[in-house]
Amino acid sequence: MLKCHQATRLMSEAQERPLNAREKLSLRMHTLMCAACHHFQQQLPVLRRLSQAYTKRK
Repeated sequence: MLKCHQATRLMSEAQERPLNAREKLSLRMHTLMCAACHHFQQQLPVLRRLSQAYTKRK
């Protein structure tokens, strides 16, 4: 079972590269049991869009 810091690292990496089957399964199992990581995973695309919009403004 992944720890939260490992799960959030994988979520971040998934924004840059496709995860392999083992990583996807481990992450899915973790987010099914951890509400905090599940919410972070849902918020990550929004954070990414906001960050990109902010950097384009400069």
